Amino acid sequence: MTLDPEDSKIITLARAARARNEAAEGAAVRDETGRTYSATNVALSSLRLSAVQVAAAMAISSGARSLEAVALVTAGEPDPADEAVAAELGVKALLVAGPDGTLRS
Repeated sequence: MTLDPEDSKIITLARAARARNEAAEGAAVRDETGRTYSATNVALSSLRLSAVQVAAAMAISSGARSLEAVALVTAGEPDPADEAVAAELGVKALLVAGPDGTLRS
C-alpha cells in the first residue's frame, strides 16, 4: 500500500514522539489547515490518556475544528475510543503502524 506523503509524515512524527519518550504509544494528527500535532500516551496513577486522545486534545485546544488524518504507532491494537475520537473529528480511518513504522491498517 502506497501512502500519501503527508500520511507518511504523521506516522514518522508519531514514531519519533514514541521513541523520544520511550512510551507505549505515539500518535500524530493533521488538522484541516495542515497543522500537525504529535503526542504520547499519559500513564499516571491519577490520569490515563491514549496518545490519540492527547494529540487530538492538543489540536482542538489550538483551534482545530476537524482532523484530516490520525496516525497511531503501537505494538498493540488501537483502542475503540481512539477510533471514536478520530471518527468524531471527521477521520474515516485511523492509520495504525507498528513501532518500525510498518502500516498495519
